[in-house]
Amino acid sequence: MTGLARAPGKLVLSGAYSVLWGAPALVTAVDRFALADRDRPALHVAEEVLAAVELGLCPRPCFVDASELRVDEGGGKSRKLGLGSSAAILLATLAAFRGVPTTTLARDDLFRGALAAHRKAQGGGSGIDVAASTFGGTLAFRVVDLEPVVQPVTLPPGLEIAVFAAASSSITAGFVARVKRLAAEQPDLFAPLLAAAKAGAERALEAPDAARWVLALAAQRDALRELGDHAGVGIVTPAVQELAEHARRHGAFFGPSGAGGGDVAFYAADAPPPPSFIEAAAARAYSMLRCTVGAPGVVGVAR
Repeated sequence: MTGLARAPGKLVLSGAYSVLWGAPALVTAVDRFALADRDRPALHVAEEVLAAVELGLCPRPCFVDASELRVDEGGGKSRKLGLGSSAAILLATLAAFRGVPTTTLARDDLFRGALAAHRKAQGGGSGIDVAASTFGGTLAFRVVDLEPVVQPVTLPPGLEIAVFAAASSSITAGFVARVKRLAAEQPDLFAPLLAAAKAGAERALEAPDAARWVLALAAQRDALRELGDHAGVGIVTPAVQELAEHARRHGAFFGPSGAGGGDVAFYAADAPPPPSFIEAAAARAYSMLRCTVGAPGVVGVAR
């Protein structure tokens, strides 16, 4: 064991928000990683790592390089890209101390421990980003009786996914709470929109080809845009909506990943985004990231 481990970030493809009401989500690991070194002192300590120490999952924080999951803003400052850096940092740290699991049972155990630490630090959460960092690949993710159920899946053949990052980040911490408040206060308004999002999530899980997968994601995005409008949160921002219309003209999908708010979005179709779309995205302060989906889960790294 070298004491070095890396864990991938994530991209939520389908099932955002509706996963909290029992819908299946799709999440994929991306080839941008956090790298932990147990032999170097920690410079910055994530709340999730502190929670892991308190739970006895690792002895102490250590150095973690998460620069691939952040963007340099100059002056020694950086910001998160919205690719699940907290979960990646946590998994890399745990594996650096405990070793990378070599059996399915051991990897499941690592996931359960990391999920407990992540929820302790964040006060809850589905754990979808923890699953992506632990298991890698592309996963179907459900929450059943408050417990996650994770299964590897294959995306439709010929599907191309391109990831875009906004020039500035947004704060989405209160988005879920506002949506839940809408559910409690206006159930007649909330229910049909949630049903549309859930139906789209189910269709995405079963879609046999890229064209039907794109339609299933578009149905979810449109339902979530209305939910966000009624809840007073910008799940689908005006810039993302404009780019979604541009993508639609190419038979493609464009929309937010996860909680939305403008951080990270992605383009999906049976072909890569054309130059005209990339230019339109740049005009709205979105740049395409070097990023591919289906990356391996947490692994050890040779020194």
